[in-house]
Amino acid sequence: MQDPSEARHAMSTGPLLARSIEGARLLVGEVFDPVALFGEQWQAQSVLVYPAETPTPGGDARLEVKRVILLDGTWRKVRRLRYCNPWLDQLAKLSLRPQERSAYRIRKSPRADGLSTIEAGALALNQLVSGTDYRDILEVFTAMVEMQINAMGPAAAKNHPP
Repeated sequence: MQDPSEARHAMSTGPLLARSIEGARLLVGEVFDPVALFGEQWQAQSVLVYPAETPTPGGDARLEVKRVILLDGTWRKVRRLRYCNPWLDQLAKLSLRPQERSAYRIRKSPRADGLSTIEAGALALNQLVSGTDYRDILEVFTAMVEMQINAMGPAAAKNHPP
């Protein structure tokens, strides 16, 4: 689910994620109806990737998840998406524990564990789907970041070291 202002941002990673995962959908908007989107059983087998104050039931055990929901936008816009869609709070939360800092060097998160949407999606899928490694989808993301830094010139490269 992508905030409309993020949809206008050229370096948004939500569309990259949607194009990289078969069956993924990118939903752009502010308010969403879960029944219209996912049917009457919208809560069943759905998880929201979001830092949670309390752990997801089952701890680190793999959940029986059919639908992974990520929110795409700045932290401020993501909080607004949650506020405008209180039904999201009824979902199980999948909190990620990245081992490395985000490679999204051209945009910074206020959180040390903050990730771009595509990084969060790959990490979430790796956590939930056994026998598959989704890190390969990050190659296009890494190339996009490098192209943007190179386009910004030598000063930008110094300010955004790998």
